[in-house]
Amino acid sequence: MTDSTQPTDAPTPNTPAADTPVPDLPPVDALIVVDVQTAFVTGDGAVPGAERLVDRTTDLIARARRDGALVVHLQNDGPPGSEDEPHTPGWELHHRVEPGPRELVIRKPEDDGFRRTPLGGVLTGAGVRAVAVCGVMSEMCVQATARTALARGYRVVVPHDAHATQDVPAVPGIAETVPAATVSRVAAYALGSDAEVTAPAAAVTFTAPGRA
Repeated sequence: MTDSTQPTDAPTPNTPAADTPVPDLPPVDALIVVDVQTAFVTGDGAVPGAERLVDRTTDLIARARRDGALVVHLQNDGPPGSEDEPHTPGWELHHRVEPGPRELVIRKPEDDGFRRTPLGGVLTGAGVRAVAVCGVMSEMCVQATARTALARGYRVVVPHDAHATQDVPAVPGIAETVPAATVSRVAAYALGSDAEVTAPAAAVTFTAPGRA
């Protein structure tokens, strides 16, 4: 699904103008890719701007691998009948995984990637100190995972152009539709000042675990 609400020649709220300076960020030693599953980035159920999102996550994964960072793909197990019900086409990860000591898949039953999963132990065991979090959905699984990472003392980067969600639908008599880009921006800022949420994906750099 493409984002038809934005002019093709203007940046969306999650995309800076071409001349926006890229900040110089300290490296992170882990990348958490949240729920980039087929149902959410392809077909009629894709988030607005899915192609742009996948471009960013593809680049982040490639650079994290190259520089020796830990790469964790979170995979949501939806309930029966949902678009991400386990072992259905929509549940499959969109990105190819290169399994190994520094790349793995962790299935999760809830929004928070730490809850009822081994993610916390994996990060601790690897000596990770700083994480970048990307994927879908901004106000749900991305925010919940980033918030717990902050609570556990990690430095957390949530690049503004590497997470996405759906529009919040209108409720007659209560509220108009809230565009997806606005939802994503508010979700990130709700993490508070301890999270780094204004840098683009291109500014995120990586290093091996324990060196951040």
